[in-house]
Amino acid sequence: MTALLEVSELSVAYGAIEAVRNVSFVVEEGQIVCLIGANGAGKSTTLRTISGLLRPRAGDIRFEGKSIIKEPAHTILGRGIAHSPEGRRVFARMTVEENLLLGAYSRKDEAGVQKDIQRVFELFPVLGERRTQKAGLFSGGEQQMLAIGRAMMSKPRLLMLDEPSMGLSPIMTQLIFDTINELQQQGTTILLVEQNALAALALSDRGYVVDLGETTLEGAGQELLADERVRAAYLGQ
Repeated sequence: MTALLEVSELSVAYGAIEAVRNVSFVVEEGQIVCLIGANGAGKSTTLRTISGLLRPRAGDIRFEGKSIIKEPAHTILGRGIAHSPEGRRVFARMTVEENLLLGAYSRKDEAGVQKDIQRVFELFPVLGERRTQKAGLFSGGEQQMLAIGRAMMSKPRLLMLDEPSMGLSPIMTQLIFDTINELQQQGTTILLVEQNALAALALSDRGYVVDLGETTLEGAGQELLADERVRAAYLGQ
């Protein structure tokens, strides 16, 4: 496999508070890679830095072999990195279709955009059924589907998902994880931040444990599932 994303000794601060220090990991093309850890460990900050919303204090982020730490968010999106943020953040007063079109705002291929909207509706039929309804009327699970679909509309090489199961029912959580698996089967590389460590590691090709802003463990998903330290700290076993 080929390294699509390489994060090396990344450090990020909010003023005097260092949220991330020396985080390093690799996402190879075609993989699902997850970052797990406690709340406040720096996982979401790491994704925000990759997508250009924050600037690192130190370290490097390389996408397809090229450093992107100095590039603005819209350029990073254009390179093929899409970010579905924690909390979904859909545009509540806009319809499903309008939200999806905003996800494709940088694209010029109108026919391709319409084809990808249909792809989203195939993955999430409820969105197709309610395409003209405002997103603010949707349940949390339906809004999560829309947030993922909106991120997909930029045709990303790398799709970053931040806490996609947060606040969802077990049935809806399973649907989201089944969809993540299907996206990988269709060729999308995925970087996943997820509190549900058991489900995330079971799904992922590789996992990294982030603790107090640092990468402390790494391995294949199944290896980390069997690691006694991970089971005690994150799986309650």
